[in-house]
Amino acid sequence: MLDINEIQEILPHRYPFLLVDRITDIEKGKSIVGYKNISISEPAFLGHFPGHPIYPGVLILEGMAQAGGVLALKSNDLTKEQLAAKVIYFMSIDGAKFRNPVKPGDKLEYRIEVKKLRGTLIVLEGKAYVDETLVAEAELKAMIVDK
Repeated sequence: MLDINEIQEILPHRYPFLLVDRITDIEKGKSIVGYKNISISEPAFLGHFPGHPIYPGVLILEGMAQAGGVLALKSNDLTKEQLAAKVIYFMSIDGAKFRNPVKPGDKLEYRIEVKKLRGTLIVLEGKAYVDETLVAEAELKAMIVDK
């Protein structure tokens, strides 16, 4: 399990764009499970949509990508110093589908599995759930690069 402080040691993202609150399970080179608690105080709800707040699909995908980034970086067994010199760039998001809306008060759980891991390239299958209901899915491709 990784808490928010440990996640911030891995990812360069910060508020309001750090979209993973906790990692609950990680199996290097295979899968990761993490979540974000969706609060009405999220900046996106100021405009999406007033009076009918729905968490934007693009932020769900970004959260999946961030969880996948943690998995990719942790799967390469980098030292703390090496990790600080790396960043992950997402190259493509394919087959994105949004199944159900995500609303304030929801716990958005990201479940990411490795489809292919070859050196610095990783292909991931990402799914997002709220209370065991699939809300979004996509295939994510990324590469680890030097900062």
